[in-house]
Amino acid sequence: MGTTLSIMSTVIPCLCGSAPCLLCSCCPSGNNSTVTRLIYAFFLLMGVGIACIMLMPGMEDHLKKIPGFCEGHVNCDVLVGYKAVYRVCFGMAMFFLLFSLLMVRVKSSQDPRAAIHNGFWFFKFAAATAITVGAFFISEGPFTTVWFYVGMAGAFCFILIQLVLLIDFAHSWNESWVEKMEEGNSRCWYAALLSATAVNYVLSLTALVLFYMYYTHADGCTENKVFISINMLLCIGASVLSVLPQIQESQPRSGLLQSSLVTLYTMYVTWSAMTNEPDRKCNPSLLSMIGLNSTSPAAQGQGVQWWDAQGIVGLILFLMCVLYSSIRNSSNAQVNKLTLSTDESALIEDGPQGSSAEESGSFNRAVDNEKDGVTYSYSFFHFMLFLASLYIMMTLTNWYSPNSTYETMTSRWPSVWVKMCSSWICIALYVWTLAAPLILVNRDFE
Repeated sequence: MGTTLSIMSTVIPCLCGSAPCLLCSCCPSGNNSTVTRLIYAFFLLMGVGIACIMLMPGMEDHLKKIPGFCEGHVNCDVLVGYKAVYRVCFGMAMFFLLFSLLMVRVKSSQDPRAAIHNGFWFFKFAAATAITVGAFFISEGPFTTVWFYVGMAGAFCFILIQLVLLIDFAHSWNESWVEKMEEGNSRCWYAALLSATAVNYVLSLTALVLFYMYYTHADGCTENKVFISINMLLCIGASVLSVLPQIQESQPRSGLLQSSLVTLYTMYVTWSAMTNEPDRKCNPSLLSMIGLNSTSPAAQGQGVQWWDAQGIVGLILFLMCVLYSSIRNSSNAQVNKLTLSTDESALIEDGPQGSSAEESGSFNRAVDNEKDGVTYSYSFFHFMLFLASLYIMMTLTNWYSPNSTYETMTSRWPSVWVKMCSSWICIALYVWTLAAPLILVNRDFE
């Protein structure tokens, strides 16, 4: 009995307390801000896993047992997994949107709302579960159609956030290697920098050739020809712009490494857009490219196949984006701009807090490093996870939507145009980061 009470006295405060309680004694010490973000990322990844399970073969038999979930549909077997993914992601999205609104203008961990953000994990998990379960009982009506367009808009925004994070990562990567090159062994680091840039451009060129080979035909696929050609020219222009003397003078750390990453990402978005074209002649499956015929229902447009190449790459990029946003150094000036932290006095460095940990005697616990000011915008972080939930929803369903009779699921041109427009905006944003110091001469971009 005494042992039970002892365990309960340890566990219950952690369920209601902050992130430090969730670190075991064998875990390394860390900052509360980083641990909290990792836990929220874990929440999101759990939701992704559940959404994936909803698309597994055999799940439709269980999902059809939910009252009213299949009423009015001619071919419920085709739509039930799709609808389940929408409702799981709806629950995640609403959970993070609620917290985004709740955490507006939190300045430090002394704010009572910060305790909710950094703790009460059991109750937040229960709330997220309740919202998700409740979403399965939403009457159909216009829900699926409306949520499809909401998902497209949110996924579009998340793709842009992916680009910003990619540029941030590229700048950090370039600065790190340039600093090491200046400190010593310059030939080695210069060769590494040159090799990484060359690999990115070679992969982009290879993708470009494959696009023309498999996604265009001499007597058709005009849209694909235009998409590929425009993005190729835009990427070349951005790369040339990054090494112009005027740009180098205003931004000495600007270079081809960042341009190569943006080019490679643009090629991915272009490919992702073309894989959503309704015309199967201009959108061959991966199996047909390697000489195999696919006769699965998904290949024939009769179901959702989230495990195709485009979906897998999208999931990998999603995981990298979420994890990077969770573990990166929040004191980075570019990250502060990304998180819309306009009040710089409310931001503190997210560096090691060794002395504080030593004074508290908790080397293996997270340290509250936000007493004097938050290291990132709580509200924007949750809003990013809200958009990430919508992006995952669209990725797992291949951006498909049901036809007018709700008998099958097909690709739609709106999803193609959303992705293509996002690729153009991506390049425009990158070009703006290069040209802004020359245009806005009175602004400090350091």
